[in-house]
Amino acid sequence: MIIDVALGDRSYPIHIRPGLLGDAAAVLAPLARGQRLVVVTDETVATHHLATLAAGLPGIRLEPIVLPPGEATKDWAHLQLVVERLLDLGVERSDAVVALGGGVIGDLVGFACSMLKRGCRFVQVPTTLLSHVDSSVGGKTAINAAAGKNLVGAFYQPVAVLIDPAVLATLPRRELMAGYAEVAKYGLINDAGFFAWCEANGAAVLAGDSDAQIHAIAHSCRAKAAVVAADERETDDVRALLNLGHTFGHAFEAETGFSSRLLHGEAVALGMVLAHRLSARLGLCPEGDAARVTAHLAGLGFATEARDLGLDCSAARLVDHMKHDKKMSAGRLAFILTRGIGRSFVSRDVELAEVEAFLAGELA
Repeated sequence: MIIDVALGDRSYPIHIRPGLLGDAAAVLAPLARGQRLVVVTDETVATHHLATLAAGLPGIRLEPIVLPPGEATKDWAHLQLVVERLLDLGVERSDAVVALGGGVIGDLVGFACSMLKRGCRFVQVPTTLLSHVDSSVGGKTAINAAAGKNLVGAFYQPVAVLIDPAVLATLPRRELMAGYAEVAKYGLINDAGFFAWCEANGAAVLAGDSDAQIHAIAHSCRAKAAVVAADERETDDVRALLNLGHTFGHAFEAETGFSSRLLHGEAVALGMVLAHRLSARLGLCPEGDAARVTAHLAGLGFATEARDLGLDCSAARLVDHMKHDKKMSAGRLAFILTRGIGRSFVSRDVELAEVEAFLAGELA
């Protein structure tokens, strides 16, 4: 299937089909100037998927740039490495660089391409569930800084997204879970019916059921495409809703050093639980809905208690991390709260002192 991201002259298609990675010529061959494509990937993804992609592009020479795996790669040093390697390879603005990997590779390559010669084309070929349903769509590109996650970046759209659900068979369950958190998020934001579908089918998605995975990916991509078309640069609070759980989650990621100790999706899952609990504490959300979110995610194996992370920090330190959030404005932080499942909204009325007191209780 093909889902369009409608952005005028910057619109692009999301192609979704099992086996697409090994049959990508129809999409990628027209972008291969001089019968070559530069592919940026990481060591793990290269082992599993680079040969498959090459086999699906007969007559096209691939120039791979292979990086270390993991969130630590999304930094200044690797951004410089990628940019300089692309220059060494003579990449021009009319070329299309392929980002083959998960969210780290997609974010890093997109940001590099946004800067290279003031902008060259790139294609997202995501290989994780999280990047299938979230990071590959919408043009948010960034690297992490010492002050926090994704603080240096640009809005820069790809020219196409190629999603092959079959690649999920190579992922460990933990990586699938990290992506599933972003799937459930679409239901919790504004689609209670889809969250009910998640409650009934989430276990099947994680167990590798192909039909369930394809439905989850396609529904998530349609939802993300609609949000991006309505509010590409997050100026009208529409796209901001996609940050449900992320303010808490990014604080936990910062405290754990953006490491494999806590994956992004794991942090978001806990963050969504806490957003519903805080909303209930503020009298906005029924306690039963907050409990339902906790039960669903806990039942799939997610950590739903902040104290289970084993953090050696205070609530005040977590709030300090939040102060570096991109949604800070005039000293106030926009929180994504909820009036119930599928009824999220942006609030700028939450006092950080209230959040600190709430987190102190959660950590106790």
